[in-house]
Amino acid sequence: MPDITWEQPFCQDSGNCFRIGTDAEGNAHIAVAGREEHRVTDSVEALRMLIRDIKAGKADHLL
Repeated sequence: MPDITWEQPFCQDSGNCFRIGTDAEGNAHIAVAGREEHRVTDSVEALRMLIRDIKAGKADHLL
């Protein structure tokens, strides 16, 4: 497992808490808080775009 620096959890109104982290290789990771071993890993820009799309309502079916 890569050495990941995790940010503090981000919790939505419904109580779903997510964490975003980065590793030394420039990859970004997003996971449900407490379940970091089951994470999505991609480039920082790809995960940034995913978060923007979710906030814009384009991908709300994923939540």
